[in-house]
Amino acid sequence: MSGAKERPAGPPTAGGPAFLVVGKVRRPHGVHGEVVAEILTDFPERLIPKRAIYIGEKHVKQVIASQRPHNEGLLLGFEGITTPEQAGRFRNQILSIAASEASELPDGEYYFHELFDLEVMDEAGKLLGRLTDILETGANDVYVVTGASGRELLIPAIPEVILEVDLDANTMKVHLLPGLVDQEDENREQ
Repeated sequence: MSGAKERPAGPPTAGGPAFLVVGKVRRPHGVHGEVVAEILTDFPERLIPKRAIYIGEKHVKQVIASQRPHNEGLLLGFEGITTPEQAGRFRNQILSIAASEASELPDGEYYFHELFDLEVMDEAGKLLGRLTDILETGANDVYVVTGASGRELLIPAIPEVILEVDLDANTMKVHLLPGLVDQEDENREQ
């Protein structure tokens, strides 16, 4: 059970986001208008020449002219951007793709935006709350489920815990590990 790292960017349309975040421009690089980009996607192969990408909150469309590895990220060049001064306007801006261009995921994998606001239930059908956040840890993601009282339950996104995800029904069924059940009971007593 896993989620792909692309988070929504921009207003949702027709039940989903219009854009998905795939990276972030850090700073200009060199004298030819390239930028250093941090990769924030599980699919960096999308960031290729001739591909349209959208930059910043206003989703300014740019076409990637060049791409090459750089440290833990990429150096990107954009069509029509030839100087560091031109590239500098993109400093610290989010890079997005159109959600309609998102890759299809294998069964059992979901984009983060598909999981947000799912009703989370235990095996007996008891509502635990809604999935409100996803924490990315080194080992596995952790789903933050917020109950009606505002209390948060942290659920590891591992196959032994996440039993079923039904996007059509907007639900997730989970098996609570013994430590999670004790934590939940303690929270109710307080």
